[in-house]
Amino acid sequence: MFAKGTWLVLGAMIVAGFALVGPSASTDALPVKPLPSDAVRRVVPNRVMTWNICNPCGESNVDRAAAIAAYAPQVIGLQEACVRDVEKIRDNLEDLYGLAYHVEYGSVLHNWGRCGGMPWSPGGYGQAILSAAPMTDHVIVEYPDGGSEDRGYMAVTTTVGGRSLRVFNTHLAERRQETVRASQTAVLAAAVARHDRAILLGDFNAVPETPELSRIWALAMDVDEQCRPGLIGTCEATTDWHSKFDYVFLRGILPLGHHVRPTAASDHHLLYADLDLSRG
Repeated sequence: MFAKGTWLVLGAMIVAGFALVGPSASTDALPVKPLPSDAVRRVVPNRVMTWNICNPCGESNVDRAAAIAAYAPQVIGLQEACVRDVEKIRDNLEDLYGLAYHVEYGSVLHNWGRCGGMPWSPGGYGQAILSAAPMTDHVIVEYPDGGSEDRGYMAVTTTVGGRSLRVFNTHLAERRQETVRASQTAVLAAAVARHDRAILLGDFNAVPETPELSRIWALAMDVDEQCRPGLIGTCEATTDWHSKFDYVFLRGILPLGHHVRPTAASDHHLLYADLDLSRG
């Protein structure tokens, strides 16, 4: 029999071990699912994607990688992303599907309950951008008011469709925090306005006609050309609760087409678009 002190030490080691690997690590041993027959086999140079991967949802990073690999965009903006999860997603994309990506992080919160690590060294949480081309001029900006949780945006310069472009990725405050989102879009719009051609990816937690998005609409268009304020049309939902919260905004760039793909790996759908970089 172990002494009482020994059991306490063993228990602490078990808890510390779970915290170190993070909440989603146990699901990564799931069998790899084959990609659909029409899946893309190599990176599409003019394709960009945004996806809130849902955290904490306990989903497999193997399944997340498979969902991305089926469409193989040049650039992917992830929200609710833990650094450790993104590292595994990137490794799975390369090891299982031969898709190599660079990665930059936009962590604005460090939380071991969400992202693992130790209480004194928690994992980073926020946004991430994966790009098949190298990225430069990486910035992370935390909004002065995040609402109920720290929020921010990140930006990089990378290549899309053979052109060097500024790419932003953001996650705005939660649904019922309209005034907070309005202050956040003021900060974000000021940054985007400095670029004649830019791509803005993210989960805005707001449907198109909400006032807090007016500054963004004044600068850019969404890839869904039938979904914008004042236009009679049907917005394609990007969430399991049938709302349009996720956007690929374009400034000085035109869309060729877009697709929304529900996935069991998140409560947000994948949204990807192919872009026309020759016109703007």
